[in-house]
Amino acid sequence: MHTMWRGSISFGLVNVPVKMYAATENHDVKFRSLHADCGTPMKYMRFCTSCNREIEWKELVKGYEVQPNRFVVMTPDELQALAPVKSRSISILDFVKLRDIDPIYFQKTYYLTPDETGTKAYTLLRKAMDETGRIAVAKIVMRETESLAVIRSYQNYLVMETIFYPDEVREVAGLPQLSETDVTGAEMDMATLLIDNLTTAFDPDKYLDEYRERILTAISNKSAGEEIQTPVEHETAQIADLMQALQASLDLAKQTDKEKVFPPLKPVENVVGLSPSSAAIEKQVEKRGTRRRKQTK
Repeated sequence: MHTMWRGSISFGLVNVPVKMYAATENHDVKFRSLHADCGTPMKYMRFCTSCNREIEWKELVKGYEVQPNRFVVMTPDELQALAPVKSRSISILDFVKLRDIDPIYFQKTYYLTPDETGTKAYTLLRKAMDETGRIAVAKIVMRETESLAVIRSYQNYLVMETIFYPDEVREVAGLPQLSETDVTGAEMDMATLLIDNLTTAFDPDKYLDEYRERILTAISNKSAGEEIQTPVEHETAQIADLMQALQASLDLAKQTDKEKVFPPLKPVENVVGLSPSSAAIEKQVEKRGTRRRKQTK
């Protein structure tokens, strides 16, 4: 992995030298905008509609819109004077229990590994947090931005997760007000039974982004000269009665474990190169077969 940051964790009077790596990556399929007539990728220019000409980078300033089309302009010197002091330190502020922080606050995760001279201090901090059942709340300056973060133990390593500040989390008071609805005992019993039937140990390898696989396969097939058509959408039966819907869900959940963990692939019709025997489907079946073999071991 590429080291994206190097510094230290400030833990009281103890400094723990660490290196930082991105822990996650986005696998979304990215498209570029092309001119439909000739297929040329679009180039986006900095264009001033008032002066009717393209603008160079050196002509730009930063402005904050206080009202529609009214801006407060901030010069580079003014912004530099307000910027947080650049630091190579992750400053621990408090220790808390992980369950005290709602997942809505979590933003992005980074791995922290010990630098050459920090192995003992790193191990001490990790084991002390494991022993006490605590995680650290800290602040760090990255890319000229001061971020709030937590540090916790994960598979014998430390990870840092940036978290939102309280004013960045929207209050539920802004949502439409919920009306209290009575739920019968029978409905509650059936709902909890359905949850029990669907409860299992979390296995992230069980879940696939099938939509992404279909897109990549379609792109591969089309690049090979095959025409891609629109799949037929299959309507899902609508059940108006809550109890009937719960019962139908329970019946589905009572299928064999094989059918429940590995549901049949959704049918795709009229898609050239996307039949059940296509590369993408075969790849998914192969992955599922591998997981089945792992589960039976």
